[in-house]
Amino acid sequence: MGVDYYKTLQVEKNANDDELKKAYRKLAMRWHPDKNPNNKKEAEAKFKQISEAYDVLSDPQKRTIYDQYGEEGLKGQVPPPNAGGAGGSTFFSTGDMPSSFRFNPRNADDIFAEFFGFSSPFGGMGGGSGMRGASRMGSMLGDDVFANFGDNRPMSSGPRKAAPIEQKLPCSLEELYKGVTKKMKISREISDASGKTLPVQEILTIDIKPGWKKGTKITFPEKGNEQPNVIPSDLVFIVDEKPHNFFTRDGNDLIFTHNVTLAEALTGCTVHISTLDGRTLTVPVSTVINPNYEEVVPGEGMPLPKDPTKRGNLRIKFNIKFPTRLTADQKSVQIQKALRLATILEEQRHQILY
Repeated sequence: MGVDYYKTLQVEKNANDDELKKAYRKLAMRWHPDKNPNNKKEAEAKFKQISEAYDVLSDPQKRTIYDQYGEEGLKGQVPPPNAGGAGGSTFFSTGDMPSSFRFNPRNADDIFAEFFGFSSPFGGMGGGSGMRGASRMGSMLGDDVFANFGDNRPMSSGPRKAAPIEQKLPCSLEELYKGVTKKMKISREISDASGKTLPVQEILTIDIKPGWKKGTKITFPEKGNEQPNVIPSDLVFIVDEKPHNFFTRDGNDLIFTHNVTLAEALTGCTVHISTLDGRTLTVPVSTVINPNYEEVVPGEGMPLPKDPTKRGNLRIKFNIKFPTRLTADQKSVQIQKALRLATILEEQRHQILY
């Protein structure tokens, strides 16, 4: 009569792919030799039977031949009717199948590895088969490799993880200053219980925190397309900072560039700045402004990401507009007057500081 593969896997003859996978997963994990160290010989035999049954029934061609001719016909031990050839021939043909077929039983370890997503489930440990590798891995980790797996659960590290999908998330400087909530609509494919893929749309909510910087990543785990034997991709949004009309950012500091005339650079000026949260700052500058000078306003920069109650500094840089030409009066009178005033202001500033 031969082996009853359906009985071996404990499934009905009309079992679909999902039922076959569920049955194999349960039985393979139960009878894996490394999970049965006290009954290893029997476990190895059962493990091979379970693997062979799954190999045949999960392959449409092998299953069709097995359903028609049984194990003997599948393995060529008894030629099917009208097959032709010698009695023990491995090759035979059927009306529904290709002109020839050879049954080559697959290695039980290879089936186990392929099912759980490993190229070699317990390989890379040096020497020996996959099963011996499993024992070695278990001893190195100080734990039973199978301890975290139930009868109906695959290995957590089995299916490969799809590469992350990255998407830029443009944010204005105002949004990064105050924080904002953004809604992102995504389209992806998911699998239903039968394995059929269905298109769906989802709305993701992203909370941008005050002080976040360009390059900050927001990850939505496993929001990519669902595929067989693959863990869906993580969807990663990467904060990108839009250019601002007045400010540039340097870490937690804000930089504002103010245009001044040469006279203002020498005699002082007042700078009026509209902040990112809508306030107006009035900053008097009484010192002589040289091309490298910066006026620093403490605590008026960007919020610190780890503590938004604290802020960086506002640094005011100056772009000095030099005149293209001077009249004789400007050269002899106004420039001299401005220089004397600048000297006085610098002396006063020095006295205040020291």
